[in-house]
Amino acid sequence: MAVETPPRVTPGTPPTAAKAGTEQPWKERWGGLFFVAPFLLLFVLFMLWPIVSGLWNSFFNTSLAGVKHEFLGLQNWRDLFGDPAVWSSLKNTLVFTAMSTPPLVIIALVMALLANRKGLLGWLLRFSYFAPFVLPATVVTLIWVWIYQPGFGLVNGLLTAGGFAEIDWLNTENRAMLAVVITTVWWTVGFNFLLYLAALQGIPAQVYEAAAIDGANGRQQLFRITLPLLSRTTGLIVVLQLVASLKIFDQIYLMTTGGPNHATRPIIMYIYETGFTSYRIGYASAISYLFFAIIVIVAVAQFKLFSGRGEAE
Repeated sequence: MAVETPPRVTPGTPPTAAKAGTEQPWKERWGGLFFVAPFLLLFVLFMLWPIVSGLWNSFFNTSLAGVKHEFLGLQNWRDLFGDPAVWSSLKNTLVFTAMSTPPLVIIALVMALLANRKGLLGWLLRFSYFAPFVLPATVVTLIWVWIYQPGFGLVNGLLTAGGFAEIDWLNTENRAMLAVVITTVWWTVGFNFLLYLAALQGIPAQVYEAAAIDGANGRQQLFRITLPLLSRTTGLIVVLQLVASLKIFDQIYLMTTGGPNHATRPIIMYIYETGFTSYRIGYASAISYLFFAIIVIVAVAQFKLFSGRGEAE
């Protein structure tokens, strides 16, 4: 009587692969595509296509007014380099970034150090520090416009009570940007605070216990343990904050509308005015890509800087 020999299976081969033969490689090759297809579709429609379309429009006289599109080549790019409004709005953006980034990093660190404790006080500090961040821009700007108002605003009330003259904060060229920076710090510092707090809670308590046994006081623990261990978090926060500050728009649009005399108009507001008020989509696209290149350069430079420090440490 003949005995039927079962098919030989190589050790480690899945049963389905042994039965299906060439069917399994096809599933491995195309199966994952069905899972990423929705994301790829959305990415192409709402990210990749707008990027390509914007770059394409920068070479044309594209307009929302129904004017026939005309190929201009590099004319839009030449015009923006000679447009003083581009450079003044870019300068305002850089000034705002330089004024807002340091306090948003330093104050967040101090707040995290204060709130990194157990008990009711720690919970209250965390809640009060992070609460403004969840407010919408319209609510925040409405609050601070009232605070800055001459005559009945809180800030001017404190100034007059101290014997100082009132200041029209939002309508004075050399004060308006400072007013927007203060509002921004109060509103957005909670996000950086949360990142610092999470990093602080990730530092093992045994490190501080060992340092205390060796005789390190609180100041030495702060500068020789806490701050060095927070260096990577600081680098991340600085990069995120620089990019966020460069993209300033909401607060200025709602508080000063770029005034007085365009003293606070950022470049994104000028792009908006050029594209949707003057209907020059092609020119606005060229300015957008100039600004995009600046953001990429700043982000890459900061990333390289802090990556180099982290590797050296």
